[in-house]
This record gives sequence, structure tokens and C-alpha cells, in this order.
Amino acid sequence: MTESIAQTEYRLLTEFRRLFEGRVYRHRASNQGDFVAMHLYEDLVAIQRSPKLIDAAVHRKERVVNVQNKRRGVAARRGDGTFGELIPGESAITDPGFLVARGPIATVEIGVEVKVLAKAMIKQIDRVINDLRNQVVQFRRGGGNPICVAVIGINQADHTVSYEGERPFPTTGKAGFPHPSQEAPEAERRLRAEAASDFDEFLVLRFKATNEPPCPFEWADYHSLRLDYAAALSRIGARYQQRF
Repeated sequence: MTESIAQTEYRLLTEFRRLFEGRVYRHRASNQGDFVAMHLYEDLVAIQRSPKLIDAAVHRKERVVNVQNKRRGVAARRGDGTFGELIPGESAITDPGFLVARGPIATVEIGVEVKVLAKAMIKQIDRVINDLRNQVVQFRRGGGNPICVAVIGINQADHTVSYEGERPFPTTGKAGFPHPSQEAPEAERRLRAEAASDFDEFLVLRFKATNEPPCPFEWADYHSLRLDYAAALSRIGARYQQRF
């Protein structure tokens, strides 16, 4: 039994890894974080800590992941990281490989915001903090008491490359172009100090990605991360069971 649990692969962590591994990461592709966020709901169902959530989302399909009233295939489907009550009269759409359906929602019960800091972290840290705080406001707009979750990826590689079109911009470690490993500790400290308290769960994914072909990827400490994520899922499930 213990070995089986230890081998669990969580879908959100797998999809986050796929943003980088074996491919060039494009930071301007805004739908990437949304797609990763959707997998948290699949993980919540898988751990089976909230019978209310499973009944409403999987059996009755009265709770769905939000979409902008567009029917799309899995690869392109975009939501905004929110989960809530399906608008009456609308149809829930279940995609192959997903237990939790999607559709337009009337309420927000869980909101997930994903941010990725891969390079130039301190230059953008104020914007990221403001975006996180503002997203919580959006989750809570319209009343209710949604469970707010932040998932923050922070690169810790000793160097990396970003791209504008096909033009590469490698880090140098010198002023103005610091390596991720030089910025990561301060970026995490600022995020925890200035944004974490706004969220029910604030999960930091520490990873290493150079973004250079063949684009390797590794977690800084996968064992610890998996335990932290599993614990967060358990707490989210318990909160949902109590609040809704």
C-alpha cells in the first residue's frame, strides 16, 4: 500500500513538467498556465478526500471547470482556473481523459492561478505580486467564499534562455541578465512575504530548466514537492467538504 501511494504521479505536476521538457518554453503563451491549472481538479478527484466534490463534479456534473462559453478540444481548451456551479440550462462537456467536465459557471468555489518565473524574475516581481492579489479579488467577485490557490513555478537553473520569435536571449550572470539560480531565492521570499497570505494554498514549484535544446527539465526536490502538493490537495479537499 505504501509503495503504491509513493508512486502516485499527480497530473498538475506532470503537465507543468511538459511545459519545459523536450520543448522550448514560450513565456508569452498565456494559455499554458490555464491548462496546467485544470489538472488540479483531476488530482482533487483522484485523492478522494471530498465526497461532496466528487458527487457534484463527477456523478451529477453540476460543478465544472469554467470556460468562456467555447467548446474546444482538450489541447486548446482554455479556462481561467476556476471551478464552480454550472449555469442552469447549460451542458457540461466531458473531454476524453478528464473526469471533471467543463462549462460556463455561475459561482466560483475554487480558483487556481498559475504563474511561472523562468527568467528576469526580479524585474517582473512587482507585476506578478499585483497579478496574484488581483486574481484573488476576481475569484471573490460576486460574493461567496472560494478556495483560492496559487501555483508558482520558480526556475533554479544555473543558466537559461528565453526567446523573442526565434532570437535567443541567454542569461549571462552579469548585471541586467542574472541567471535563475541568482534570483530564485529573493523572488520566492518576496512572493511569500507579499502575496501568500491572500491565498488558502500557496504552492511553489522549484525546478531547473535551461530552455536550450534538447530542453532538459528536473525538479529541484521532487520528493519534497510531491509531498507538499499532496498535502495541499488534502487540505483543499477538506475545505471544500466543509464550505460547500
